[in-house]
Amino acid sequence: MSNSGSAFNNKLVIANCSGFFGDRLSAARQMVEDGPIDILTGDYLAELTMAILHGKRSKDPQAGYVDTFLVQMKHVMALCLEKGIKVVSNAGGLNPAGLADQLKKLAAGLGLNPKIAYIQGDDLMDRLGPLQEQGEPFVHMDQNILLKDTDSTPITANAYLGCWGIVKALEQGADIVVGGRIADAALVAGPAAWKFNWARDDWDQLAGAYAAGHIIECGTQATGGNYSFFKDIPSFDDIGFPFAEVYPDGSSVISKHAQTGGLVSKGTVTAQLMYEIRQPQYLTPDVTVHFESVNLSQQAPDRVFVSAVKGSPPPETAKVCINVMAGYRNTMTVILTGLDIEEKARIVKNCLFNALGGKQRCKDTSVQLIRCDKDNPANNDEAFAYLRISVLHPNPKIAGKYFSSAMVNLALSCIAGFTLTAPPDKPKPAISNWPCLIPSELIRQQVVLENETFTIASVPGDKNQPDKTQTVYLPSLPGGATQLLPLGRIFATRSGDKAGNANLGIWGDNAKAYVFLREHLTINKLKELLPDLADFEIERYAFANLYALNFYIKGILGDGAANCVRIDGQAKTLGEYLRMKLIDVPEAIVPPGI
Repeated sequence: MSNSGSAFNNKLVIANCSGFFGDRLSAARQMVEDGPIDILTGDYLAELTMAILHGKRSKDPQAGYVDTFLVQMKHVMALCLEKGIKVVSNAGGLNPAGLADQLKKLAAGLGLNPKIAYIQGDDLMDRLGPLQEQGEPFVHMDQNILLKDTDSTPITANAYLGCWGIVKALEQGADIVVGGRIADAALVAGPAAWKFNWARDDWDQLAGAYAAGHIIECGTQATGGNYSFFKDIPSFDDIGFPFAEVYPDGSSVISKHAQTGGLVSKGTVTAQLMYEIRQPQYLTPDVTVHFESVNLSQQAPDRVFVSAVKGSPPPETAKVCINVMAGYRNTMTVILTGLDIEEKARIVKNCLFNALGGKQRCKDTSVQLIRCDKDNPANNDEAFAYLRISVLHPNPKIAGKYFSSAMVNLALSCIAGFTLTAPPDKPKPAISNWPCLIPSELIRQQVVLENETFTIASVPGDKNQPDKTQTVYLPSLPGGATQLLPLGRIFATRSGDKAGNANLGIWGDNAKAYVFLREHLTINKLKELLPDLADFEIERYAFANLYALNFYIKGILGDGAANCVRIDGQAKTLGEYLRMKLIDVPEAIVPPGI
């Protein structure tokens, strides 16, 4: 165990340099050069990313990892070795062994000789058949369908791995650790557990590190990116990536390097805590993190202290993300202009599907009329509405040329002003997400380092979870005069995708605002404000310690981001949509100047 730039014996500084595949390439160099850190992490994988990597591997069997990670390592490998900075990442994607080989070649070309470990065991593709024969049903978590009963073909299957493989690799002296579908927040928990010699049942310490990992895993979303109150951000230029100073008790400070843009505040940290979650019990492979216990305090400018996090044993099951090939999808959009928009939309839709031989010829179809036209428009563009039609078919020729030709053929024989937003495009593979659970004991996590292989046992789980809700003083419901305002003038939001579902977190910055929010924004009220959610099952969870509510909207994203017909297939805009809605707000909670 080697010291690096920080006060290593008192804390561990764990930096993030990537929140997704495609994030800022220069971030790794900035995090290494601009301040003392001990660990450099990068999270590159999302449910959608695994589908993208499958596409790369289908063209080149040696691919399947995040190739941009190699570019970043070329920039910083020498400096990391010089400073004793360990690198931990899930950039291995579908081929961690291949990435490790490429890293060794890169190191040799740079005249370096780091110890490189890779973690495997998440890929279950070769085990799907045998496990089903042994009785594992791989039941879709949301649709309650068995994998064997689908007419789609699995193309990837990856279990979420915990942090103890990372711990083992670091114990064996690894300088760089890469893995496949390592759980995002485990990239922080692993180094922390290694540094502080935590036991597998140090639940509170592990929970604190996992909370810190969740906060920094999406990069600049913790430092002002995608933040509702964007006017609070001093500068969006060169927003700094976050780091977590983790302490032996599991508490942490979230910060960023000085002289970078962005902001680290209770608000920006809350925003990330509320991202892509469901209930207050945040389930990981190693620990159940009780987000209802998290305490946030502004320690200093751009420094937020995260403490009092409680943990308990993880569930007895491991989450598996399976992607299945559902066919080929294509979308075309017609501009509808002028009067009688709905009637024009009906004519176009009927003409198209009649030309295709009826909707039944397709495996699935979607028709969306998007009204953004205005009465008495000030310019031509304000007269436009959009008719977005998507088809799904097993045959790429039907979803491709046959569909696009049928649409183009309407150009001179349909409604007045018929115009397409873009020329016809090729159909894209429609890859559906199939989330499911299997017993954790079936996961065979392995660490490979210098021709040695170490097997990591899964953490025993417990289906019974205690209530660890933090006691929070709350005032009475504010009354008195009210003011009609957009909800977003008082409350911030953060929304995102979880397979075919979406989460919508909303919070205020004080107890009075939260009490009003908790009483006012019921599930029924949310559906009233956002009528396009009316048909979906919605769960509501309260986080009094964060002055927040979280809504979990089931099925709104269909089969997941890679096969979603919504324009916003990852529900990123849902929160800002809600903030536009007008509500009567007690003047007692209206901030000055609004």
